[in-house]
Amino acid sequence: MDAAVADAEVATLEFEGARAWLQTALTAPMEPLGAEVWVFDRAVEQIVLVRHRWRAWVPPGGRVEPGETPREGAARELAEETGLRPHLLKRPAAVAVRSFHPNLPVTLSLAYAAIADPAQPLMAEHGQPVAWMRLDKDWDSYFPGDAARIRQYATTLAADAAG
Repeated sequence: MDAAVADAEVATLEFEGARAWLQTALTAPMEPLGAEVWVFDRAVEQIVLVRHRWRAWVPPGGRVEPGETPREGAARELAEETGLRPHLLKRPAAVAVRSFHPNLPVTLSLAYAAIADPAQPLMAEHGQPVAWMRLDKDWDSYFPGDAARIRQYATTLAADAAG
């Protein structure tokens, strides 16, 4: 949990008052912790998304397993769902509070970022297609605000790279 708190404190973007929520939530067990990776191409014009069976298009990610840091869990989920193993950028992209299923409580979710080559082959998990999607196009998602959040971060990432 210490790694999650440290990453939440330095994430580029914050949503749903996640940092304040986390301080209150630390007084009780928090399960499941979520982590995902926003994988962009070098031009920051595309992102890798996974077609989840009921969440629609979402960034690769999932539950942080016991003994993993959120960063380790995000990297593992990315490799399992896409076959990609890029280096995750040092600073987390975002921290949010959300529920990953209507029957689950809200929890902390950390998003990390990476840059990958779209020419690398994607290897989807069975039943979960994976694809590069253009950031200037919309996509269906269980989390309708994600596209705007990802675009906001992409703008920051592109500006940092330019200057």
